[in-house]
Amino acid sequence: MPARSIGSGTISFGLVTIPVKLYVATHSEQPHFNLLHAPCGTRIRQQLFCPRCSRTVERSELRKGYEVSKDQYALFTDEELRALEAAASPTIDIQEFVPLASVDPIYFQQSHYLGPDKGAEKAYLLLADAMRETGMGALAQHTSRGKEQLVLLRAVDGGLVLHTLYYADEVRPLAEIVPPAAAKPKPGEVDLARRLVSQLSAEAFHPERYRDHWRDRLAEAVAKKVAGEEVTAAAAVPPRARVIDLMDALRQSIARETGRAGKAGAAAAPRRAAAAVRGRRRAAKK
Repeated sequence: MPARSIGSGTISFGLVTIPVKLYVATHSEQPHFNLLHAPCGTRIRQQLFCPRCSRTVERSELRKGYEVSKDQYALFTDEELRALEAAASPTIDIQEFVPLASVDPIYFQQSHYLGPDKGAEKAYLLLADAMRETGMGALAQHTSRGKEQLVLLRAVDGGLVLHTLYYADEVRPLAEIVPPAAAKPKPGEVDLARRLVSQLSAEAFHPERYRDHWRDRLAEAVAKKVAGEEVTAAAAVPPRARVIDLMDALRQSIARETGRAGKAGAAAAPRRAAAAVRGRRRAAKK
């Protein structure tokens, strides 16, 4: 099924304008469940309930309120809120270009593809190529649904991706979680950890190597349910032992990964030898 545009806009930087279309870049494959009434199997409907009046209320009776103190609200009508919204603008106004490596992924919120609109292909590719070759991303502000968003444009695979970002005051400082006075690792521990990281490293990111095993188990369970079979509980995973000696745990981890690499190399040796023999035979026939 071909991709469908969900909106359009214009990238603007300097005196350059590039008409673009917006496409959804990601989607969740997480399963969703519906709530059913157990006795009859009917899907239930959620209702709006006022605990003070002890009755169900209609949406026409509702108003939006901003809590200013406990149980104290500033009330707004829909018209008042619309008056506060920024004027809708399709322009993605680039403010500055920054090194991509300087943007912490913690700021990333959502991702969309940007595709060129009709007649804008050359300018679109020119911007994408310039950003890719310089390793820069474009910070811009964009108004969507009445709210001003901070976004980052990034060149990837010959095109552009738009990432919606959190604002700085929306990201909690890590210092609130990890105090500066936390215990510092010893140089020997750092060296062993670096060796373990090196052993577990890959040359590139390959997301296709990973699967959601819970989703696979759920699909299998659903198939059994549909077929009228019972679903048995899986055996619990035994808890891992608590790390007491960090240096010892690092040494054991390195030894385990070295052993795994050795077994993988031994298993691949016959294949490499057979390939070498085939290569010599082909060379002899020439």
